[in-house]
Amino acid sequence: MLLRGLTWLVLFQLLGTAINHLFLPVLPGPIVGLLLLLGYLIMRGEVSEPLSQAAASLLRYLPLLLVPPAVGVMVYARAIAADFWAIVGALTLSLVLSVALTGLLMQRLARRHAAPEDSQ
Repeated sequence: MLLRGLTWLVLFQLLGTAINHLFLPVLPGPIVGLLLLLGYLIMRGEVSEPLSQAAASLLRYLPLLLVPPAVGVMVYARAIAADFWAIVGALTLSLVLSVALTGLLMQRLARRHAAPEDSQ
C-alpha cells in the first residue's frame, strides 16, 4: 500500500519535471507535479488509501526540511543583516498585499456562497 502511494507521488513529480524541462521552465518541476496531483485529486473527488498513507508517512519528516534554511540563515547572517531593512520592507509589503488580497477573495466567495440562498 505504502509503495503504491509513493509511486504515485514520484510519478507526478517526474511528470512535473518533464513538463518543466519541455514547456514551462519558469516553475520548478515538483511544483508543477503538485499542481497536476491536485488537479487529479479534484477530478477524482477523493484521496486513495495508498496515497493518503504515503503522504502521512512523509509528513513525519517535514521538520527536517526546515533544517537547511535555518543553517542558511546562520551562515549568511552578515549578508542578511546588511540588507535587513530591505528584507523587512519586502516582507511587510508582501504581508499587506497578501492580507488585502485574501480579504477581497474572501468577500467575493462569501457573496457568491450567499447568493444561491437569497434566490430561493
